[in-house]
Amino acid sequence: MSDGEPARGGAVGGEGRPGRRGDAGRAAGSAPAPAYRIEDLAHLSGATVRTIRAYQDRGLLPRPERRGRANLYADAHLNRLRQIADLLDRGYTLASIKELLEAWDAGRGLGGVLGLVAEVDGPWTDEEAVRISRAELEERFGGTPDDAAVAEAVELGVLEAVPGDEDSFVVPSPQELSVAVELHSAGVPLSAISDHLRELRGQVEHIAARFLEFTTEHVFARYLDGSHRPTDAEAAEAATLVRRLRPLAQHTVDAELARAMRLLAVQHLRQHLGADASPEPQNRTRTVSVPEVTMQAVESLVGAKQSAEFITLAAEREVRARTLDRLAASHGTSDDLDETP
Repeated sequence: MSDGEPARGGAVGGEGRPGRRGDAGRAAGSAPAPAYRIEDLAHLSGATVRTIRAYQDRGLLPRPERRGRANLYADAHLNRLRQIADLLDRGYTLASIKELLEAWDAGRGLGGVLGLVAEVDGPWTDEEAVRISRAELEERFGGTPDDAAVAEAVELGVLEAVPGDEDSFVVPSPQELSVAVELHSAGVPLSAISDHLRELRGQVEHIAARFLEFTTEHVFARYLDGSHRPTDAEAAEAATLVRRLRPLAQHTVDAELARAMRLLAVQHLRQHLGADASPEPQNRTRTVSVPEVTMQAVESLVGAKQSAEFITLAAEREVRARTLDRLAASHGTSDDLDETP
């Protein structure tokens, strides 16, 4: 009897711990555990026979139980394949999955870690994606087809193509699309809206990265530091904290954006109306984009906390140096003009 021969399984028994050798057998005093051929396992799990064998070779999946000449698989193998598929969908590599599963097999919890992963990987907004037709999209943007603008929106993720349906799109954020519609109706070209979104996205990702660094340093370091992985209890506690802290970043950005818009919009209007001739305060700041590689070099040189001050002082020193050069050049030119032949 080979992998392709029918298995003589019984009623479904207890699941046991995934990956434990012998789960496919029959526990004393219990109903016989189910046994699967490799083709049946592939059908139930959605994996291919080749993939199952590759997982076995890499140590991700325990070897089947040998009964006579037959290789039989159990529910433990099926559960393990589903765990691997779930982790792959969440972006884990096979190497990291192997580490997680080895920790599980060693008796350390995996459920809490998966719960933490699910919490972080879950939606960070209450918005729900909607579907929109190409005709409706064109109508909302003035009724004129613009394939280039649609392609750019797909590239930015504002629209998502629907496989097999060229006339429909998924809109992950209806609010973001509505903003684009309003800006376009106010006279802003679609190309300018796309450029603004790219710039805004870079700045928002910087804010998100800083918030993650801040919370990791002050909140999550105790769960992530060290060589040991968090226990189920620690992972569950961290997942609860993620749930609590998730809205804080958005609330903070909303409040600060409202404050900045109120301050700068008034100044901007007065400036254009000529109603504000007073000098601007010297302690105002502006946000500029600095290449990541430059920031890493500065932080490695002076540390993250002093990087902003270092860049400021370096810029001021360069401005002073250029001012001195200009004054010296101007003085030399004046002397040349004053000389008599």
